[in-house]
Amino acid sequence: MKWIVAVWVMAGLMTQPVLAGDLSIEDFEVKTTKDLMDLCTAPPDDPLYDKAIHFCHGYLVGAYHYYAASTAGPNAVPILCPPEKRPSRDEIIQKFVEWTKARPQYWNELPVETEFRFLTEMWPCAHQDG
Repeated sequence: MKWIVAVWVMAGLMTQPVLAGDLSIEDFEVKTTKDLMDLCTAPPDDPLYDKAIHFCHGYLVGAYHYYAASTAGPNAVPILCPPEKRPSRDEIIQKFVEWTKARPQYWNELPVETEFRFLTEMWPCAHQDG
């Protein structure tokens, strides 16, 4: 059922006219970290701004929730260890954007890989230190 919803959302995005702006429908395919960054940093006057920002947040939060669910078991070994008092979602996404802008070497990689590079650097686990 979730795949059907995703297909409908993508179909809806692909039928939207692309007006003069920095974003393109191809950015929503998020094949690279740069594509995701284009969405996350869309200017407010871009015709696709609302869709881009919501897609950015949805992508990043969705990937993190999948990770959290996959490491929820008693035998799981986490790769990142967030503090009990976490920054807000918006603060984390802003830090991710800043971190990624400063690391263009990752712009052609899969966005989920770049996201977890950032998160493991931000919240390393003690068991990984040694």
